[in-house]
Amino acid sequence: MRILRHLQYWLKGGGPHIRVADFVPETHPVRQWADTFPWTALVAAVDRSVALRFPTPTARGRVPVATRVLLALELLKHELHCSDEQICSQLRTDLAVMYACGIGEVRVDGSQGHFVLPEVLAQFRTRIDAALMDELLALQAAAAMAAGLVSPAHLVVDTFPSEQGSQRVNDAATLYKAKKKSSRSARTSLSSARPRARR
Repeated sequence: MRILRHLQYWLKGGGPHIRVADFVPETHPVRQWADTFPWTALVAAVDRSVALRFPTPTARGRVPVATRVLLALELLKHELHCSDEQICSQLRTDLAVMYACGIGEVRVDGSQGHFVLPEVLAQFRTRIDAALMDELLALQAAAAMAAGLVSPAHLVVDTFPSEQGSQRVNDAATLYKAKKKSSRSARTSLSSARPRARR
C-alpha cells in the first residue's frame, strides 16, 4: 500500500486496522466526487512537472507525503471551502476525506493531531504552476467526457454532487433562473402588447 507507506510516520497507531471504504457509503458526496477523477493520470502529471522544474530531493529524512494525498487535499480544500488547517484536520478525523485522498486503511494513534501538516500542503501548492493546472484540468475534462459525466455542449458543470432537493447555489442554477425569468418577462410583454377584442 504505497500511500500508507508515505504516511507511515503518522499512521503507526496500535489500534485495529480500519478499512476506510467500509465506512464511507457509495452515495456520500465526497466519495462520488473522488470517484470522478483520473487520479493516476493527475498524479503522474504532477510528478512529471515537479521533477522537471525542481531539483531531485535528497534521499535523507522522512519519506514525503504522497502526491495523491496532497493533490486531493488541495482540490477538496476548494470544493469544501476550507483553510489548509481545516482540510488537514478533516483528513485526521473524516473518513470520507481519507477515502478521497486514496487512503485504503488506517491504524491511528489518537494522540496525533495531523496526518499532513498544513505547511506541507502550502508548500505543495507553490509547485503547481499555470501550465500544470491547465494540464490537470484537461485530464479531468477528458476523463469526465469519456465517462459520460459531461458533454462538450454543456457550458457550466458543477463537479461536486449534492443531495437531491438541496438548495446549493452554483453558476448553472443561476443561469437557469435568469433564462427562466427572461422568458417569463418576454411572454408578459407580448401578451400585454396584443390588442383586446371588442365586445
